[in-house]
Amino acid sequence: MASEASSDKIYRLVSTALDAAFYRAVNEDVARARLDPVHHYIHEGWREGRDPAPWFSTRAYLDRNPDVRDMNPFHHYLTQGWREGREAEASVFGAPYLWRAADGEESVDWLAGASGGREAAAKPTRWSRNPSRGTSHRGLGDVRALVASAFDAEFYLAANPDVAASGRDPVDHFLISGWREGRDPAPGFSVEDYLELHPDVAEAGLNPFAHYLATGRAEGRAIRSNAGFRQKVIARLVPVSERIEAAARRSAQIAAGDPADLRAALAQTRATDGALHLTVSHDDFTAHVGGVQLCLQREAAAIAAQGVDHLHLYPTGHWPTLRPAGRAPVGVLWNGRDLGVFAATSVAQALAARRPAARTGRRSFALHSLLGHSVDEVLAVLAAAGLTRGFFWLHDFTSLCAGVHLMRDDVADCGAPPPDSAACGICVYGPHRATHVEAHARLFATLDLTVVAPSQSTYDTWRAATTAPAAQPFRIHPHARLEPRGPAAAREGGPLAVAFLGMPAAHKGWLAFRDLADRFAGDDRYRFLHLASRPVVGSALEFHEVSVTAERPAAMREALDSLSVDVAVIWSLCRETFSFTAYEAAATGTAILTGPDSGNVAAFVAEEGRGRVLADENELAALFESGEALSLSRALRRPQAYNLTPSALTVDLLEPR
Repeated sequence: MASEASSDKIYRLVSTALDAAFYRAVNEDVARARLDPVHHYIHEGWREGRDPAPWFSTRAYLDRNPDVRDMNPFHHYLTQGWREGREAEASVFGAPYLWRAADGEESVDWLAGASGGREAAAKPTRWSRNPSRGTSHRGLGDVRALVASAFDAEFYLAANPDVAASGRDPVDHFLISGWREGRDPAPGFSVEDYLELHPDVAEAGLNPFAHYLATGRAEGRAIRSNAGFRQKVIARLVPVSERIEAAARRSAQIAAGDPADLRAALAQTRATDGALHLTVSHDDFTAHVGGVQLCLQREAAAIAAQGVDHLHLYPTGHWPTLRPAGRAPVGVLWNGRDLGVFAATSVAQALAARRPAARTGRRSFALHSLLGHSVDEVLAVLAAAGLTRGFFWLHDFTSLCAGVHLMRDDVADCGAPPPDSAACGICVYGPHRATHVEAHARLFATLDLTVVAPSQSTYDTWRAATTAPAAQPFRIHPHARLEPRGPAAAREGGPLAVAFLGMPAAHKGWLAFRDLADRFAGDDRYRFLHLASRPVVGSALEFHEVSVTAERPAAMREALDSLSVDVAVIWSLCRETFSFTAYEAAATGTAILTGPDSGNVAAFVAEEGRGRVLADENELAALFESGEALSLSRALRRPQAYNLTPSALTVDLLEPR
């Protein structure tokens, strides 16, 4: 009998290819009993000769392959049969189910028995799925032939590197599981949009591309939504309360470490005088990639160079808001070493125990982000360490709202209106804003904090909306500065190279860039690229792997230069507090296109003339439609290049030891 782990693995794999709607349609007893089709097929159905999908006959596969008669045939085929050139034969019930209408013929109503029941169903047909031997098709193969006639294999393989690496035939992959995973068969056709626009197709469990080619096209059905990417973001929006509940469940499974182990670890010091620097942020900066994480790595390196002990606290359980006290342990880094997770009370006790009687060494702290933390726990830890005077960084706007990017429903800039504003009443973050405002008010009332903003625009936004005292001291300290170094490299001729830099997140403008690239995919005036640490499944954009790390801080700049990127579309929907990608683009002479809501990106571009700030996505598209975007090529602009000198963040603001 299979172990529970292997059974789960079988379920996950079979569920990607089993056609649940088909299974219920041809097995009315399963439908009436409301059984899980995948579970039923795995444990009973295959032994009873039931078919998991229109294109796969359980009995035929077992008859043709006697060596697998004691195995689940569908699972065997999906894992190794296709690699070995074994053929999958269509179900005798498949054609009436899949081919409901073709060439203008009257639809076949399988469930109503309009075609005479099972006896009238199509006879079995071989369907070879071995890519090395080619694919033959008859009967149900007509469906495959129709899909293949409009299928863009080059696009599909470029968009899905995992399929290309597996050696699977792309059409087969799409028909079996790709469309269920939302993978698109060709530029311009959106599986997700088609199913959302036509719920009758989704409810019937039909392959959307096959349906469109067979009947949808003749019926004039739309293949893409015109609602825009913002509507898609809203449609997928998960209530914050549900996110908090999920975080609480995750946290409940995290066991806190032994306080004795923590005390022993903190006794291992590199500071002979008790010097300590304590930092708090939203994650483990040694394990994650991003601008703030790289900033913290530089701060940690500068602290280490001074021989000061460094304690860093980060949240566990991936909380989307501030966390109630006692609901989860905190992660602990000590001098760059991961000590594990401990209760905040254990951290406070360990710090109190190691405090020297006479504190001769410098002791400081910096709050980089309290997202995922309990403010009361942080205050208790700081008190135990004897720390009251420190720095509060504005890497985001957690102190103003649970929506740390100040985006109403994750799609539009809200500008942080007064907490009692009616606008907050219609935003998913509105009910949780007061918790953040009140908690940070306690923080500022208890501690002697200097607010540090990486840009003037960020401080102005925060100052206009915060409840902190008007006399709160502040500093503007950019994460990096540009220093001229001469003319930038330029490429003569060729299409305009337009790139998206970094994490493909909606709030970073990925969806807007993707829509732009899709719209002009066939336009030989432009070449669209994605420069990031990993590609996006389903995207056929030209991808180049770029990972900016402490060891390779100039990786993005080197890639921009080597690829001669002309334009970077940094279409952030949120108020960026700094934006390393904007500075990296500017350092190489790459022009920046951005929108009015991008915070410091818009301010940086407007003040320095490093590109254009456009009103909206329509104006962005018009720039490319008219060809005006071509004036932004490096060859025409002859821009300057710069060195990008990073700061050491808080260490730059501390008094010398």
